[in-house]
Amino acid sequence: MAARRFEILAYEETSLGPLCLRRRELLSEPGTLVTEVTLNHEFLMSSLHTDSEQALARTARELHGGENLSVLVGGLGLGYTAQAALSSPVVKTVDVIEFLPQVIDWLREGLLPLSSELNADERLMVTSGDIYAMLSQEPSRRFDLILIDVDHSPDDTLDEGDGDFYTESGLQLAREHLQPGGLLGVWSYAESSPFEAALRRVFRDVSVQPVTYRNRHVGGDYTDWLFFARG
Repeated sequence: MAARRFEILAYEETSLGPLCLRRRELLSEPGTLVTEVTLNHEFLMSSLHTDSEQALARTARELHGGENLSVLVGGLGLGYTAQAALSSPVVKTVDVIEFLPQVIDWLREGLLPLSSELNADERLMVTSGDIYAMLSQEPSRRFDLILIDVDHSPDDTLDEGDGDFYTESGLQLAREHLQPGGLLGVWSYAESSPFEAALRRVFRDVSVQPVTYRNRHVGGDYTDWLFFARG
């Protein structure tokens, strides 16, 4: 019997703990390779289940309904939100702010599943920085879509400082970075009534959309949650 494939593609020390990029073959599906990220020894994301990450960009784009869209993405991850944004010709530019420079290096070095596609798209700009710090400051540029896929959920953040963004005051500051009629989209693995309430106090049009998919790791259905708000 052939040996199962398991590779550590990168292992980095970061300010948030050890960051690992790995590729492995699914025991339940021989021949199927998935790329995964762990942070501080906890599972973070996988290339196997990307439905909700892609839906974040696709749904926001459809809700906006405009053309020549400028898109700001908070968090590169494995690149599926950026890819979904770039998949439409109505998107003019996609700017990604990634907190961990090591993740940007993975993209540039071709270690991510979407590296070739993303690196070849001239509409994409990836910059190292803190998306939450950026959105708390006076805007130097405004965007049609701002998409946030950084934390596990508004109530389960990777860093204590992230939580300010999810408050009414944080959202008021973030709204200033939107063009008139622009949309904010936020990914979460769980519902959050406090965050939804804060959105409704700041924005004029809010919707919460579940994305249910079949988790092939465990053979059950899982639901992620997308929050959308129009400025």
